[in-house]
Amino acid sequence: MTHTSGNHAHLAPDTLTVAAGRPPRDHDSPVNPPIVLSSTFHETAPPTGSDRIYARMSNPTWDPFEEALAELEGAALPALAFASGLGAAAAALSLVPTGGVVVIPRHAYGGSVSLALAEEARGRLTVRQVDIADTEQVLTQLDGAHMLWLESPTNPMLEVAETAVLTEAAHGAGAVVVVDNTFNTPLVCRPLDYGADVVLHSVTKYLAGHSDVVLGALVTSDAELRAQLTSYRTLHGAIAGPFEVWLALRGLRTLALRMERSQANALELATRLAQHAAVQRVRYPGLPADPGHERATAQLKGYGGIISIELDSRETADALVEAVRLWLPATSLGGVESLIERRRRQPGEPKTVPEALVRLSVGIENIEDLWTDLDSALSSAANTR
Repeated sequence: MTHTSGNHAHLAPDTLTVAAGRPPRDHDSPVNPPIVLSSTFHETAPPTGSDRIYARMSNPTWDPFEEALAELEGAALPALAFASGLGAAAAALSLVPTGGVVVIPRHAYGGSVSLALAEEARGRLTVRQVDIADTEQVLTQLDGAHMLWLESPTNPMLEVAETAVLTEAAHGAGAVVVVDNTFNTPLVCRPLDYGADVVLHSVTKYLAGHSDVVLGALVTSDAELRAQLTSYRTLHGAIAGPFEVWLALRGLRTLALRMERSQANALELATRLAQHAAVQRVRYPGLPADPGHERATAQLKGYGGIISIELDSRETADALVEAVRLWLPATSLGGVESLIERRRRQPGEPKTVPEALVRLSVGIENIEDLWTDLDSALSSAANTR
C-alpha cells in the first residue's frame, strides 16, 4: 500500500516526482516499492470488485506509479497504465460512441491521428481534422462532436492551442476533452486544471525518460470515465508489464531535473538556430517571434524540449541527419539523449508537414557539445547542396 493522494498536497511538483508513490514508512520497510511478478493472486473468498484476482486486471507494481502520476496531474483518482501510448490512445478513443465525431488536430502524434482515421475508415466514427491553433476554425467544428482531442504544442509543428477556451467550448457542445500531455509533462502543464476530462501520456517519452520502456497512461478525475477506461484496458488486454512500470516510476524521480535541463538546452539552441544561415525557420514556443509564444507563456510553465527547424530542401535535411555525431538519428523523443529526425521520412506524416522539417528532441548533454555537433553538421549539410 502506497501513500494516498492528498498526503502531498502541500508539496511542489518537483518534490512530488521524488516523494509520490513511496511505500509506507514502517520500520525496516523498503524506500522503493517492489516489483510483483505474478500472473494470478490467492483467493480465499468469493472475489469482490476491489480484489486483484488476475494480473490482467491489476498488479501491485502499477499502483505506486499510477498514484504518483495522478498526484502530479492533480487528479482525484489514480492514473491507468497501459502497454503503450497508442494503447492509451485507443482506450481514450473508445469513449467516442459508434457513429460519433472526434475533432482532432491535423498535426499531432502520428499514432493517434492514424488510429482515429483507421476507425473512421471502418465506419466506427467520423474524424474532423483541424488547425488546433486556429481557435475559430476549431469552434466551428465542435457542433455535434463527441470528443475534442487536444495536443499543444503539436507534434511536430509546435502549434499552441487556446486550451481553456477550446475545452470550455467543447464541454458546451457536449464533448469529452482528451489532452495529450506527452510533450509538456505535468511539470509544464496540468490539463485537468483547464477542465480537461482525460489526460494522455506516452510514458515512453519524458516520464520514463531513458528510451528503455514502451508505456502509456491515462489520467482522469471522473469516476465514470475511469471505470470505462479500466474496463477497456482489462477486456482488450492493453496492460503494462510490471517491470516496465517499475522502471517508469524510477525514471519519474528525475523528471524535474531532466525537464529543467532539456528546456534550458532547447531555448539556447533555438535562439542560436534562429541566427544560423543554414536554417530557414525555427519553430519553438520559447522564442518571442514564434506564433505560439504569447499563448505558451500564458498557459505553460515552460516551453518544452522539442524544436523543429526547416532547411532549404529535403536533401539538406537528410544530409544534416547523416552528418551529426552526438545527436542520435531516431524517431522517439523525451529521453536523456538528444535525437534528430526528418519527420516526413515517416510514411504517415501529413503532407502539411514540410519535407525539409527536422525535429530535434533536446536531451540533457552539455549545451556546447550539442551546439558544436549541430552547427558543424548544418554547415556540412549546407555545403553538400
